[in-house]
Amino acid sequence: MGHRNQVERKERSEVGEGWGNVFSDRRFMKYWIFCFLILWAMLCEATSQHVSPDLHVNVHKVGEAFEVKASYLIPMNLCNAFAFITDYEDAKNIKGIVESKIISKADNKTVVERKAKETILLFPLEINTTIEYTELPNVGLNFEQLRGDNKTYKGTWRLESHGNTTRFFYQSVIELNSMVPKNVLEYFMKNTLKKRFEAMANRAIFKSQMTNPKCP
Repeated sequence: MGHRNQVERKERSEVGEGWGNVFSDRRFMKYWIFCFLILWAMLCEATSQHVSPDLHVNVHKVGEAFEVKASYLIPMNLCNAFAFITDYEDAKNIKGIVESKIISKADNKTVVERKAKETILLFPLEINTTIEYTELPNVGLNFEQLRGDNKTYKGTWRLESHGNTTRFFYQSVIELNSMVPKNVLEYFMKNTLKKRFEAMANRAIFKSQMTNPKCP
């Protein structure tokens, strides 16, 4: 009889523990459901606030060189747009650019050392350049390679104000000095550069949400 009572108490104890686990699991499930709903709300808000940069990129082969034209529209005023394109060291936050460092600055001219790394199909490509930028406040930039791995690299940035938005215009002529076959280079220029400008436009959108002390 005593043995039977012990068995019954043990069974009741196991049942109690089982219900405790159920309640614990329910609390656990409620916690994860709550986290899921919060995450879903954040994703919905991010989607609703997504800004399209209205990006356009065109690459044309001109002899041995390539002419690149690109533009995108960002919700920032002219002052912030100019601050963005002259934040030379921030460029390393864009995929493919591994180093971007100011080495000299005088008046409206800034010299920047920059390193970019890409893989074109199976061909690794590293480009080291030293570029001189001539700043035209709230208008844009002129730039030209002083020395580096490109045979030619020069171009301009121009800014066009539309109230609280600014359209960025980029134009350049670039001739790569590489052993990579020309048709592979052309594929790279037409496909990888578009991704580079997408990353640049997205970086500008991200920066547009920050306060710049240089701008009122």
